[in-house]
This record gives sequence, C-alpha cells and structure tokens, in this order.
Amino acid sequence: MTTASDEAPEILLRHHLKKLKLPTVLREHEKIARQCAAEGLDHVRYLARLIELELLDREARMIDRRIKAAKFPALKTLENFDFDALPGLNRKLVLDLARGEFVVRRENIIALGPSGTGKTHVSTGIGLAACQRGIKTRFATAAAIVHEMIEAQDEKRLLRFQRQLAGVELLIIDEFGFVPLSKSGAELLFELISQRYERGATIITSNLPFDEWTATFGDERLTGALLDRLTHHVHILEMNGQSYRLSQSRARKSAKTP
Repeated sequence: MTTASDEAPEILLRHHLKKLKLPTVLREHEKIARQCAAEGLDHVRYLARLIELELLDREARMIDRRIKAAKFPALKTLENFDFDALPGLNRKLVLDLARGEFVVRRENIIALGPSGTGKTHVSTGIGLAACQRGIKTRFATAAAIVHEMIEAQDEKRLLRFQRQLAGVELLIIDEFGFVPLSKSGAELLFELISQRYERGATIITSNLPFDEWTATFGDERLTGALLDRLTHHVHILEMNGQSYRLSQSRARKSAKTP
C-alpha cells in the first residue's frame, strides 16, 4: 500500500523537474528506469540515457521554433525536389549549399529562372536545412519585406525592425522582380542588402535576368550598387526550364483524357 510519505519523493521530483524545465526527463524517467533495470544497467548509464533523450527532444523543439520563426510559406525539402526536371541546375552545388557553410562565410545565393521552375522550393529547402543546423533564418517575398519596412518606417520603429533583420543569419527574399518597387521601397531594400553585406547571408530568387533588375528598382545606379554588393560573394543557381507547375497540370489533364 502506497503511503503519503512514499509519494512525497515522487511529488518533489516532479516539482523539481518542472522547475528545471526538463519535460522529457519528467515524462520518461520511470520508463527508462524500468528498461535499465531489466537490462542490468547501473545508475550512470540510466542517467546518460535519460539526459540524452532530453537533449534530443530539446534540439527537436529548438528546430521547430526556428522553422516557425522563419515563416516559410510551405515546408519543402530538397529530398522532394525533382532535379531531373532541371538538368541545367547544378545539383551538387545545391546540396553543398544545404550544408550551410555559405552562411558561416556570409555568402549569398541568387536563383534565377522563369516562374514555376522551383526557385522557391530550392530556397526553402536550403532554408529548412539551415534551421536544422541551428541557423536563424527568415523567409519573405520581396514585396512583403518592403511592405514591412515601409510600415515600420511609418510607425517610427524601422530601426528596431532593421536590427531584428540584422540578427537573422540567413535571409531569404523570394520573388524579386515580380512587382516593381516604389522609390522609397527600393531605397529601403537597398539599405537592407547594404546592411547585410559581409555581415549575413542572403538568398534572392528572381524571374528576371540581372540586366532587367533596373525595371524593378527603377534606378540604374541603385541597381548597379545593389548587384555589386550581392554578387561579390555569390553562388548563382541557373534554373531555366519549363514550368514544373505547368508540366504537372498538363500531366494531370492527360491522365484524365480517355
């Protein structure tokens, strides 16, 4: 029969584990104790197994938090990317970049190609791999991040927002060139890229070749200065090919045709 005094140590242990924020130890300590007892393992091996579980769970939770903070539009991995559909894309380079060393070296990636060829998928895949390696990442379209900066400027909190972005080790700016920027928007984006120059890694995807970027920026000198900073330490991903989405749509229609 269990008495109140028998329960006291367990209650105290649970209290301490909650206070120390060790949820996995709290959840698993009894089960692991039974396993180790059955295997004849001593207290050191029991503690080692239990603490290892806590560390693994803690790392998984941290990865989940980094992925949520990155604000990816969808979770797409490189394992699910169809490299065969783009034979011109350097697969080895993409997989090497996913190791995250370019972030440590504060280098940039620019993915160029028409709509539907997987630029967002590849940049998201590299970003997810970065999150898994402990790299603080943020994803946004060019239009969205410019809108955020303009809004922050209007609300007198631009400096704070810029500091937040400066703390991001990998910034992914998607769909550059889809929407022309206003003069103030172009200047703010240029300032952001300038602040990150040799201080942080940036990925930019665009459906426009470099010689057409002026149409988006609206200023030839500003565009030249932007490209000068972006391409100083850069990996170019040429993603020219037929739209993957269009190919998939045609394949579905063909499958339905009797």
